[in-house]
Amino acid sequence: MTNTNPIICALDTQEVDVATQISREVMGHVGAVKLGLEFFTANGAAGVKQITQLGVPLFLDLKFHDIPNTVAKAIAATAGMNMFMMTVHTSGGQHMLRAAMDASDRVAQVTGKERPLVIGVTLLTSLDQDDISLIGFNATVQEQVLRLADLAQSAGLDGVVCSPFEIAPIRKACGTDLALVVPGIRPEGADAGDQKRIMTPKEALARGADYLVIGRPITDASDRAAAAKKIVESLQ
Repeated sequence: MTNTNPIICALDTQEVDVATQISREVMGHVGAVKLGLEFFTANGAAGVKQITQLGVPLFLDLKFHDIPNTVAKAIAATAGMNMFMMTVHTSGGQHMLRAAMDASDRVAQVTGKERPLVIGVTLLTSLDQDDISLIGFNATVQEQVLRLADLAQSAGLDGVVCSPFEIAPIRKACGTDLALVVPGIRPEGADAGDQKRIMTPKEALARGADYLVIGRPITDASDRAAAAKKIVESLQ
């Protein structure tokens, strides 16, 4: 993936044919595409490989969260899938995060390609203050995100996933070393859906985001290429 286009198009589908069609339509207009748990559960590694064979950079968003050994083995098993970025839950703890990084290095050794980036999920953008209080966190949303971002950085992760509203605080606390992958991005006038902490692409980029994850505003458009192109143009 190049740094010239920060848009990652989220392919929220179970269907290989749909993911393939969307990928073909948006190639050249986005920096990468994202496949998540829904797609992987339905199609496994074989389905992922069908998308990467198109030549589009892939963000595999499976949010691994388990004991360190299991997460390390799961990441090692992705060696044949050829993605440039993957996710783990930072709440898995420092030992798990370090095991994930070690496994990412082993993937590079096996494939002979650049090591896939390991990105830590802080708090899902579907959660607000009421939600995290019910879970049992005694911190504010921002405090909890900063705590997890600091944990990710201390464990050596390449970056974190955060909402647009935590970009500036993370940059202040952690500097510029962490790549910030930001969902909850909606172009002006787009439906917010189930996201609770959202922002426009231009605003998020101005605050210091590195990658902007955008799904339905592109994938539900009648002309997906034009929708993606319009978003990129709005960043100028």
